[in-house]
Amino acid sequence: MSTVKLVRIYFKEGDKTQDRRNLMQTLFKLLHDEHKVRGVTVFRGVAGFGAHGVVQADDLLHLNVHLPLVLELFDTPEVVDGVMPQLRELVPAEHIITWEAQAYDGD
Repeated sequence: MSTVKLVRIYFKEGDKTQDRRNLMQTLFKLLHDEHKVRGVTVFRGVAGFGAHGVVQADDLLHLNVHLPLVLELFDTPEVVDGVMPQLRELVPAEHIITWEAQAYDGD
């Protein structure tokens, strides 16, 4: 077994970076192309609310581009620690959660 670090990032589908780029695409490019992170998954929520209590929910009658997204990634603690400063520039710190876990190595 080896120690890995997991990161969970909470944001919405329509969120943009400061320079108006799509946040999810920017995060994916950063994690895949620049840092070669071991694993990344994005989950799309059907409903959620944040600190302000505004409910965002999937509704067949309305087009909603503000549904919650959760991006989860994992890699060695060193790789994750290396990417964290860039993640904190793109996403508010209170929307990022990290923890360590054990990954089973082959056999």
